[in-house]
Amino acid sequence: MSQVIQNPILPGFNPDPSVIRVGDDFYIATSTFEWFPGVRIHHSRDLVNWRLVGHVLTRSDQLDMRGFNNSDGVYAPALSHADGKFWLTFSCTHNSRGGAWMSTPCYVVTAESIEGPWSDPVAIGGGGFDPSLFHDDDGRKWVVNMTWDGRSGHDKFGDIVVQEFDAAEGKLKGKRVPIFAGTELGCTEGPQILKKNGYYYLITAEGGTEWNHAVTVCRSTDLFGPYEVHPQKYILSSRFQEENPLQRSGHGFFVDTPNGEWYLTHLCGRPVYDPDAYAFGPKYATGFSILGRETAIQKVEWRDGWPWLACGGNAPQMEVPAPDLPAHPWPTTDKVDNFDSKQLSSQWQTLREPAEESWCSLTQKPGHLRLIGRHYLSSRFDQSLLARRIEHHQMRAETLVEYHPESPMEMAGLVVYYDNGNYYFLKITRDDSDNKVVQVCSSIAGVYSEPGGDGQKGETAIIENDDPLYLRVTLDTQWYQFSYSTDGRHWANIGPRLNSTPLSDEYGNLIFKFTGSMVGIFACDVNEQGRHADFSHFSYEQLSADSKAPEANELQVSAVADLEAAS
Repeated sequence: MSQVIQNPILPGFNPDPSVIRVGDDFYIATSTFEWFPGVRIHHSRDLVNWRLVGHVLTRSDQLDMRGFNNSDGVYAPALSHADGKFWLTFSCTHNSRGGAWMSTPCYVVTAESIEGPWSDPVAIGGGGFDPSLFHDDDGRKWVVNMTWDGRSGHDKFGDIVVQEFDAAEGKLKGKRVPIFAGTELGCTEGPQILKKNGYYYLITAEGGTEWNHAVTVCRSTDLFGPYEVHPQKYILSSRFQEENPLQRSGHGFFVDTPNGEWYLTHLCGRPVYDPDAYAFGPKYATGFSILGRETAIQKVEWRDGWPWLACGGNAPQMEVPAPDLPAHPWPTTDKVDNFDSKQLSSQWQTLREPAEESWCSLTQKPGHLRLIGRHYLSSRFDQSLLARRIEHHQMRAETLVEYHPESPMEMAGLVVYYDNGNYYFLKITRDDSDNKVVQVCSSIAGVYSEPGGDGQKGETAIIENDDPLYLRVTLDTQWYQFSYSTDGRHWANIGPRLNSTPLSDEYGNLIFKFTGSMVGIFACDVNEQGRHADFSHFSYEQLSADSKAPEANELQVSAVADLEAAS
């Protein structure tokens, strides 16, 4: 029986995929925004099985994001291979809130091996985000980018442009040449060029990274155009296909196999739906992508010099025929991290800066990860937070922490985090009566609360000793539930079930919200006394197979009304 590719191939927060093949190996780079290290690299040999092999931007001198806002940072990397080495372009976008013009500095880095080390970034201008590098047959290199136009009366998404890049000198030369103005769908971005059989194929993302998202293809026999749009115009899109489990589909690129088969990788979202939400308008009827934007793949056929989805039409499919390649599964990843290695697992990410021994140590207490408390979770600086992607609609994460707080200003525990305004956490702290307590807290749209309890004070549980405490969070599609245990066998739920949908792009406003839900551990010391917490392990496991989008869930109309009021 032939293999089948099950979408998404990169579940959880893995947007803006850029795919290449080098020999028998396939690689995909994905965006990381404000999370550090920057740019995730994934590897496959059969397009079915994928593994994370590392990151590109691993040093603060490559990527300085301190103080960046939510969903600023590393946008849409583009991976390529030429001259015996790997090339990757990216923009490090910031100051993107308010005002007419965005700051969009763009860079290129190179490496002899996909695992790195990667070079220091070389500036390749600004003026737009999502740059890519096209290596033409004659050896010349061209930066392909969108234009951000802040002038009054102009479309913010201007032309797609190309400009020559002198790799020896490490700088741009010549003029930026407009080659494509986009279609009526607008929001033309993420440009990449493929050359095949004498044609330059320009592949762009259009429609904005939401419900109208699409992949647009056009072609020309000349790099500078004019470009002819595909007969179908948008070769991939989920727009007007509300029943498709893969929504928000767009931002793609093509790759061939050694056998000459073709595929298209693209981003997508698997939203949680609520039929009752239609009463509150289309914003909620479309659902909430609680895992973030993910990466999927579709099989492609070439006909009359154009790429078409092999399945027909332009709707993405959950199951896709695998290529005629030997199966190549990877060793399974342990669900438990016992923190007994000399370095952090590549699954872990931090906010805006690298994990450093001064606050995140695997050596100060061997067999444990020590987090030294710094700023509170809403800060854009000095976060002692370590998190990994939530990849499943049903999952459980657990840790064991030894912590000795001395005041309510010191806290550590387990967190489910979207951005610095939207998160839930279970904290160990000290109350005003000098009791060591565990408590559930919440921040939604920047508003802090303590769910449960009597309405004045959140539900707390007194911990009678200083022994390490087990903490757990479970996601059941719509709801998070925190619990704790003193022995790891007998568990007590604490706090109410918490709605997962505010931890999504769609909550409130899609503008400048591009990441996904993470789960992890943290330590805060608003007292600035450097109180530390020691975590002996962290586990993550899928509770049930959810490769298909969940059925209509239990969200009540009243909960949707609360969302409407909050946004």
